[in-house]
Amino acid sequence: MTVIVLTNCPVGLRGFLTRWLLEISPGVFLGAPSTRIRELLWAEVRECAGQGRALLAYQTDNEQGYAFETHDHIWHPTDHEGLTLIHRPSPHAPRPQSGTAPAEVPRQGWSKASKRRRFGGR
Repeated sequence: MTVIVLTNCPVGLRGFLTRWLLEISPGVFLGAPSTRIRELLWAEVRECAGQGRALLAYQTDNEQGYAFETHDHIWHPTDHEGLTLIHRPSPHAPRPQSGTAPAEVPRQGWSKASKRRRFGGR
């Protein structure tokens, strides 16, 4: 079983994937291609994703029973004592600069409007 999830990718890439996989939800593709086809599809996704992000998950013969790969995600697969886990960076850590515009870290806390609504101030 193979699952590919696309975010903000060109429509043509989605059309290409529908030749081999079933799109069960917008940007979510599911199927059971051979290993060779899966690797070719993933290479095409990485090449054509543009500014978008992609995630590949597939069944394999390991301790977990599956493996996954990411493309342009801030979450990255990390090996931890033989298990593949997702490393989620701290919200305060600087993001990698993969695009042309600098990544902005979201501010923490309440907005001024939500404080007014919550505490009844004007």
